[in-house]
Amino acid sequence: MKFGIYLPPKAETAKCPVLYWLSGLTCTEQNFITKAGFHQAAAEHGLIVVAPDTSPRGCNIEGEDESWDFGTGAGFYVDATEDPWKTNYRMYSYIKDELPKLINANFPTDPERMSIFGHSMGGHGALILALKNPGKYKSVSAFAPICNPIQCEWGKKALGGYLGSDAYDATQLVKSYPNSHLDILIDQGKDDQFLSAGQLLPDNFIAACTEQKIPVVFRLQQASCFCSP
Repeated sequence: MKFGIYLPPKAETAKCPVLYWLSGLTCTEQNFITKAGFHQAAAEHGLIVVAPDTSPRGCNIEGEDESWDFGTGAGFYVDATEDPWKTNYRMYSYIKDELPKLINANFPTDPERMSIFGHSMGGHGALILALKNPGKYKSVSAFAPICNPIQCEWGKKALGGYLGSDAYDATQLVKSYPNSHLDILIDQGKDDQFLSAGQLLPDNFIAACTEQKIPVVFRLQQASCFCSP
């Protein structure tokens, strides 16, 4: 697995907090690192930014390259339980355990200060990783995330193919989230075509958070572009 990483100038002399960025469908580890323009802000705040790839690649699984929203570039940050995906498609464990262990062993990180964020499929991944691991991340931010995948076509296709269950649905997970503090931010474009098409469903997630008395900051922006860097 490949990943991109940005080290701020502060990392030359001190340990720094880490932000893990999870990209959306079809992206690689390079999209955010090379195109997002976050470097100045990360330098000013002394933040290490890590961007992993969105799936395993070259696994020689039949059908893995046939669709843009399933298989290569579309790992959905879950651990697959169904054949033939379950051996290689274990993105959840990779992001939760393997990647941080590698980063902490080789770069000047402060493991106690770690947060996660992402876009679309990556927003879904950021939410489920934070919700399934209370206390692991200081905050979670999601841009146009897929909030309730078992209720949208993207999620039904991916989770049905990889899992056949709702174990990785953020709206379902928040209903059983323990009384542990977590800062949640969701940023969404008002005229996003996938919002109106029912693929993102942030209202379902917000309703579940409200029912559980979990605070979430939801910012509806005057924007139409779903574009991911």
